This record gives sequence, C-alpha cells and structure tokens, in this order.
Amino acid sequence: MLNLRCALRSAALLRAPAAAAAQSGALPSSGLQPCAGLAIGPQQKQSTFYELRTYNIRPDQTAAFLKLTNEKIHLRTAHSELLGFWNVEYGAMNQVFHIWKYDSYSQRAGVRAAVAQDPSWVSDFLSKAIPMLTSQDNAVAYLVPWCTLRRPPQEGGVFELVSFRMRPGGPAVWGHSFQAALTSHDASGYGKLLGAFHNEYGQLNTVHALWWFENADKRAELRQKAHNDARVVAAVRESVAHLDSQTARLMYACPFSPMK
Repeated sequence: MLNLRCALRSAALLRAPAAAAAQSGALPSSGLQPCAGLAIGPQQKQSTFYELRTYNIRPDQTAAFLKLTNEKIHLRTAHSELLGFWNVEYGAMNQVFHIWKYDSYSQRAGVRAAVAQDPSWVSDFLSKAIPMLTSQDNAVAYLVPWCTLRRPPQEGGVFELVSFRMRPGGPAVWGHSFQAALTSHDASGYGKLLGAFHNEYGQLNTVHALWWFENADKRAELRQKAHNDARVVAAVRESVAHLDSQTARLMYACPFSPMK
C-alpha cells in the first residue's frame, strides 16, 4: 500500500532544497534515499498467463453458434488448453466468455499461427462462426500472486464473473484491500472463489473474480447474508474506496467446457 506519510515527508524535503537553490542560484545535491513505501508492489513471477475472451453473438444465431462450437471446439483445443467456456445468462445477452491458458507469449504466437493454418479449423468452424458474431474482445491476465486456480467442488451450478475497474495506481495502492474483500467472502462461505485475475493487456487497472455457486438462488441467499456480516462489510468498504466501477455476469458452463 502507498505510504502517504512517507510520500508527504519526501515531498516536503524536496521542496526545501529547491527553494534554497532558487535563492542562491546553485543546484542542491540531494542525499534522499528512495522511499520504500512508494514501491509498486510484488512483481509478476510466473510466465503463465490467461487470455480472457468475450464474444457477442447475433441474437438469431446464439443457438447455432453454441451447437457449432460444441461440435468443432476439439479442433481448437488440439492447439492449446481451454480452461472454461461459458454462456452468459445474466449481465449480458447473447454472449459467451472463455479462458485459454498459455505458458508464454511465444507459445501463444505459435498457437495462433498454427490455428490460422489449420484447414479443418478454418473451414469447419471459423468460416461459419465469424458471420454469427457481432464483436470479439480479449484481455491478457495473470492470476494475482495470492491466488491459485481452483476447480468447482462439483459439476453443475453457476459461475459468476465480477470485473472491477480500480482507480489508477496498481496493486501497490489497492491490492491488500482487494484481497481482503475477496477472501472475506471466500473464507466465510459466501461463494467459492475459483480464481482472481489482474489485466496485463486490455482495460488496465482491472481485476476479475471468478466464483462458483450451487445455483442462482443460492448465490442470492449468500449475497444477502454477506451484506449482514460486519467483517465482510468492513473489508468491502475499504476496497470500494479504490473502485471506479464493476460489472457482474452470471454464467452457465457449456457442455464442452473443461471447467463445469
């Protein structure tokens, strides 16, 4: 977290020599040491990243797109690992969301080149699917350092993807409070946190939380309980101070999704 006192103290020390220099015409030498409180936080140590893809489908083509993907997705997963593929039920309409895993940027570049030259994928899926879409969006994200990717405790249920647009400054400013807000829900049983991701490319200062619930009604019940839990409310209140906006999507895993 940003050490505000340290920042103010450093600013005051910088102003004093500058004022003296202005009067004497000399440039002051500074013996100031970098303030540790201004560090940008822990660095990303793992090369593994996740591509988060969102496709918006023509309303009259949603069923056809899902059927085609169910039949032909094996042509794509032959090239790289698919973690999950979901149909969005609430929070957006005629939309699918999927997550792909890569070990490095060079691996992803190789996969994209191979996919583009795969005649079966191009003719059997891509040429048919593209006219069904209205737009595509992707982001590259890393798991936050304190989180590991988990799977649901059982198949079925519903998934919720909550995306937070944080104020500029990065995890050094809001990382601890964001972690406290998510873990207070997870540890108290108000949802099963499967993964928390921080955008590297795409909308910056954006983090995503992927949750699992037994069903939509259970999710609503747990959310109401969380609103009455003083520990959760306190943690969320601190995190919200760094928040610009957030969105939520409730999703169902497609039959061919590895995570379901």
